[in-house]
Amino acid sequence: MDERNRRAFIIGAVGTVAVFAVLFFFVGARGVVDSLLSAEPSLVAGTFGLALCWLAAWSLMLRTVLATLGVDIPIGKSFLVYAGAVFANNVTPFGQAGGEPIAALLISKVSDARYESGLVGIASVDVINVVPSISLILVGVAYYATTAALGSRLETAVGSAVALIGGIVIVMVIVWRYHTTIVERLPSVIAPRLGRLDRFDSETLEEDIADRMGRFFENIERVATDRWRLAAVIGLSLCGWLFQTAALTVAFAALGYDVPAYVLLFVIPLANLAGAAPLPGGLGGIEAAFVTLLVPTTGVPASAVTAAVLIFRGAIYWMPVLIGGLSVSTFGVRALR
Repeated sequence: MDERNRRAFIIGAVGTVAVFAVLFFFVGARGVVDSLLSAEPSLVAGTFGLALCWLAAWSLMLRTVLATLGVDIPIGKSFLVYAGAVFANNVTPFGQAGGEPIAALLISKVSDARYESGLVGIASVDVINVVPSISLILVGVAYYATTAALGSRLETAVGSAVALIGGIVIVMVIVWRYHTTIVERLPSVIAPRLGRLDRFDSETLEEDIADRMGRFFENIERVATDRWRLAAVIGLSLCGWLFQTAALTVAFAALGYDVPAYVLLFVIPLANLAGAAPLPGGLGGIEAAFVTLLVPTTGVPASAVTAAVLIFRGAIYWMPVLIGGLSVSTFGVRALR
């Protein structure tokens, strides 16, 4: 780990500790601990089991997308590869934006695919996951609005989510519309600067960058135009979101609370937007977002909400970190050999 990455990691870790400290201060650490100690062990285990189902569904997404690109990975290995990708996302700042390059490198090493194919594969999974999440937010909020008035906090959260997602979609459309121009002109801008930094031949570097960018956009087009596989991937994405919803429902049940599933349908995607914060995998920020959204929408005490979120995040965040860390270590050793 170089000095810059070490500094970013330390800052992110300090930020995470600070967020958790503030969260526990406001909700009451003693109440959270008491709630955790009262949790039903079998239902906590059920939360982790459903999280494994979520991980399996989204690993099948990755396998299906890579198959579209001509990259074949066995089901068992695809599970470990996706767990490794989640591990990369969870230990780097800014969530997917920080972890995707590492995940693409892992895919290319495990499958002997080109780096661009691995990057398109993991990026496609992340982008496609946005489609069902928007639908779940709109459906969940619409149903919730028929049962209770929308608070200003929830209106702000939904409005911010729609604006953020809309902005991302607009940028993606613009990039795709002018991708030919980008491939033609951007390498000539980047190559001389990189050449001065790393002492590479600018002309050779420009050709290499243009070639890689061209293959990158070609792979995106292959994924987007395979309609049957695209429909299957969207279906698997929806299954993954529903498994997460079921996992959080069971986490609340472990503490003796019955929370409406339609609330969790929109709270989970909304809270996950906090993963864009400069914290390792959004750790701390996502938990705080969950508590902020769930307390007013469920009527459950803040300490119990925090305990349920910690159980849920233990299954969704920490379990993939453990599995993914082991798989990254294993695949890394094999690659070196």
